[in-house]
Amino acid sequence: MKKLLAILLAAMMFALPALAMADELTMGSWRTDDVEQVSALLAKYEELTGVKIVFQPTTSTQYNATLRQQLDGGIGPDLFYSRTYSTGAELYDNGFNVVCNDIPGVKENFTATALEGFTAADGNIFAVPFAAVSHFVYYNKAIFADNGIEVPATFEDFLAACEKLKAAGVTPLANGIAANWDILECVLCSLVPNYITAEERVAYEKGEKKLNDETWVEIFTDFAKLVPYLPEAFASIDNDQANVMFGLGQSAMLIDGSWSYGTLSGDDYDIDVGFFPMPAPAGKAAGFSLHPDFGIAGNAASAHPEEVKAFLAWLASVDGAKEAAKVIPEGFLPLINADVAPEGSVISAMNAVGEGKNADRRFVWNMMALYTPFVDQLNAICRGEQTPQGAADAINALWEAELAK
Repeated sequence: MKKLLAILLAAMMFALPALAMADELTMGSWRTDDVEQVSALLAKYEELTGVKIVFQPTTSTQYNATLRQQLDGGIGPDLFYSRTYSTGAELYDNGFNVVCNDIPGVKENFTATALEGFTAADGNIFAVPFAAVSHFVYYNKAIFADNGIEVPATFEDFLAACEKLKAAGVTPLANGIAANWDILECVLCSLVPNYITAEERVAYEKGEKKLNDETWVEIFTDFAKLVPYLPEAFASIDNDQANVMFGLGQSAMLIDGSWSYGTLSGDDYDIDVGFFPMPAPAGKAAGFSLHPDFGIAGNAASAHPEEVKAFLAWLASVDGAKEAAKVIPEGFLPLINADVAPEGSVISAMNAVGEGKNADRRFVWNMMALYTPFVDQLNAICRGEQTPQGAADAINALWEAELAK
């Protein structure tokens, strides 16, 4: 009897933590770099409400597959980071997302533009918008000063600065092509808004304009003009290595996302970092890449549906957004339609440089079938294996075939 009692007591001791954990909510994400910041936000929410949410990020390259596997198996997190447009909508289409239409604050505190990336084809909102990102040319202020270079006002000025740096023995740009994403998402997508408005982008998506027209040949041609200023070993340099190269002062500039600002300006590197949007060619209206990066979605199968909706409502409120802005990593721009940038943050400066410019999201996001082909064509241009006209023709042929399905 004593032995049986001891076994039962031991079983209860092991069960108690499990029962406690069952009362916790979980949040999935691809941002493994943000554990400290997001955990601070969730701790604040627990302080306010008594509801504990545990942040459980997955490596970014594995996130989509891991999350889908969890959701398919009925063990997905209660809340999860949602990608925008078709990638995020796919999960909603399969019934995994809480519909956010009636979450307080969602329709009141976000513009139609902010909600667009989180709205499915049937008009339902599948996540609460959280943060946008932009793309900048980061520059080393000391290297610019030492070489008598001002922040370029036009694309022609930018190329002239690159040429002057190269002549002085300075590597102008740190970017490479080994990562197979940043040459498209950061470099090309920083160029596109200088040539194409949001309305014109929609016309390309619908097939009303051709992706091998004069405009796109010009975009690929100007992209090709950057290639001589990439590092000698650009084919083997990925995004992480490019950041290190720039951070160590081994290049004058880096075309990258706003999300990298916190790292580049942090304690790991001893450089004075500036940034500017990719300038437009002379005579063209200046553009600005502003892309809704992620929202927070609720799991429709969560065992805590009311707690999930309450947290989403808090994030959609101005008070919640202010708390989030205190801990959000530098370079992520809040999507809420309110002034929530904390004092001393770079967010205000990043928003300011985009004022009055043709702001639009990344070009490819409603044409994801072209994502890999775009990367392949850009890589081929960099390696000297493809011409701008050939790249435009190849992309256009693929999109016409996709639209014909």
